[in-house]
Amino acid sequence: MIPTIVLVGRPNVGKSTLFNRLTRTRDAIVADMPGLTRDRHYGRGRMGEKPYIVVDTGGFEPVAKEGILSEMARQAREAIAEADVVFFVVDGRAGLAPQDKRIATLLRERGVPVWLVVNKTEGMNESVVTAEFHELALGQPHAISAAHGEGVRQLVEDALEPYPAPSPDDAAEEPDHPRVAIVGRPNVGKSTLVNRVLGEERVIAFDQPGTTRDAIEVEVSWHGRPYTIVDTAGIRKKGKVFESVEKFSVVKTLQAIERAHVVILVVDAATDISEQDAHIAGYIVEAGRALAVAVNKWDAVDSIKREDAKRDLERKLAFLDFAEFHTISALKGTGLKALFESVDRAFAAAMAKLPTPKLTRALQAAIEKQQPPLAGKIRPKLRYAHQGGHNPPVVVIHGTSVAAIKDTYRRYLENTFIKVFKLKGTPLRVELRQGSNPFENRKRSILTPRQEAKKRRERRHNKKTYGS
Repeated sequence: MIPTIVLVGRPNVGKSTLFNRLTRTRDAIVADMPGLTRDRHYGRGRMGEKPYIVVDTGGFEPVAKEGILSEMARQAREAIAEADVVFFVVDGRAGLAPQDKRIATLLRERGVPVWLVVNKTEGMNESVVTAEFHELALGQPHAISAAHGEGVRQLVEDALEPYPAPSPDDAAEEPDHPRVAIVGRPNVGKSTLVNRVLGEERVIAFDQPGTTRDAIEVEVSWHGRPYTIVDTAGIRKKGKVFESVEKFSVVKTLQAIERAHVVILVVDAATDISEQDAHIAGYIVEAGRALAVAVNKWDAVDSIKREDAKRDLERKLAFLDFAEFHTISALKGTGLKALFESVDRAFAAAMAKLPTPKLTRALQAAIEKQQPPLAGKIRPKLRYAHQGGHNPPVVVIHGTSVAAIKDTYRRYLENTFIKVFKLKGTPLRVELRQGSNPFENRKRSILTPRQEAKKRRERRHNKKTYGS
């Protein structure tokens, strides 16, 4: 199971800056103002070799009894409960604070693995800046600079060392049937959809948000084809998730997406397509999972509402252009056959084997149609392509000056490969690798004075004879 790293600490110590560094995003708002982060923030770790989930929390004051500080403290406690690893972030420039001691006491009581992270230490002597934090009795302090990235990668790799890396052998082995995670906001009909596919009331379906608390796996045969269906808890908008057991379900849902081959995103046609639907879809795309979108409760809305829903889908989920959309009624069972046909196509595309000769020919055709833009006086050269993985399909392209290629041209190549190989329902990723120079480490031969003189005579002869 993919591990979860939770960031805790008092306000304004740089937790959100560290979150953005670990996820390589700007999702968390950063400013020189304490208490800016109040809700919990989830992201996919992108630093280091192993996959993980990062949770940013608001400033932590364990003794707060009321008001917003109390709510932030409660959320931080619940984040610690779902953590595999806690990064306790302190401020190396401000030094040890009484609040740090109270947080350290709580962390020792919880017994979760804790890494003491001394932030904002750029340009400072590590042994000096970390000395006073030994008083917290949480092991060796680790000096980093989240703003500059100093020491962050090593911290992540050390913290995740006990967790196994994804096995290349497992990735290479093609599963015999798809693992399908059903995700969406609470009360959109996910459990009803599972029960309709199963033909029985296997999971609780109730007209109240938050009925499903954990990810539930069910083996099912649908029209003679086996599936592993994972029913997940609804992901509620940040700030509206209150019960600790429901907060725990958010991590379970994100982990279910990571482990899935195909994700069915269920949205509710009877309500507006919300920003939270787009957030969930964004995480699915970020994880690289194949996708089918089920617009549920289509039978419960009139023609005007249907037109509004179509416009909402086109506007708010336009970035899911690789996925197929289906209008369904989980309660009545309409539209499910077409939905699962899309799941099959998406699974086949995610696991597709792309031959190297055909990939290289498609690359060359794409370059003939549109060359990479010039980078100064140099035009990047792309030489050949091969497959580097699946779920999602990864195409590795080797060439020279590839660092100068912009994201727009990378997307052009991705769309070209999707079109050539007719991949439907899955994103595709292109990795660019710089080709090595075969003469880079070759030692230059040293000529003797006699050889140098001979070389000069040859140059004079060529200039006299050929004028060059």
